Amino acid sequence: MRPIKEWPADERPREKLLALGAEQLTDAELLALIIRTGDSSSKQSAVDLARGLLSRFGSLRQLSTAGISELCSQPGIGPAKAAEIQALFQIARRFGDNRLQPGQAYRSSKDAFSHFHERLCDYRKELFLALLLDSKNRLIREVQISEGSLNASIVHPREVFAPVLRESASAVLFVHNHPSGDPTPSREDIEITERLKQVGELMGVRILDHIIIGNGDYVSLADRGIL
Repeated sequence: MRPIKEWPADERPREKLLALGAEQLTDAELLALIIRTGDSSSKQSAVDLARGLLSRFGSLRQLSTAGISELCSQPGIGPAKAAEIQALFQIARRFGDNRLQPGQAYRSSKDAFSHFHERLCDYRKELFLALLLDSKNRLIREVQISEGSLNASIVHPREVFAPVLRESASAVLFVHNHPSGDPTPSREDIEITERLKQVGELMGVRILDHIIIGNGDYVSLADRGIL
């Protein structure tokens, strides 16, 4: 392995960035700056390691969904480098977040999509969450109800409405993701929504919407007239 510091200056990622700007670097070169050092045992430079990761996962977006164990299974990537990579993508998600803040009013399904999309669009499991709102549709807090395949046994009214009662919420908005990236509601999505709406009516809690997040898109059951 020839150390990057021995490369010509115009080929070293850091020097190239300083001279030409970050936008001129390839994905592998940018990732190499995060990885910082190569691996002597496999005789790979930081750029080699970055190229290996991108080759295995296919893209930066796919790499961003990798867990620590998956990253560490790549030759030359240990816990420290894996943690740095995950920190990079978490910063990117937070920068792109446009979350509702407590006390801020919910206005439309687009607000919920903006609130959740960056976190859920690439998530590999189904997450079922709720936004608890006051009588003026202002956010009280967000709660996670369940993780895993969405079905009646996991999304039970008892678990769903416990935090609603605890926070004295007047209204609630449900959100979950489809790991496939296709937000089209399934028959079970609709059945669970109808069941939760019935329970909400009995409890005097308004069910404003159930929004399904996909990759870059969403479906609002309220906007479609299903809820």
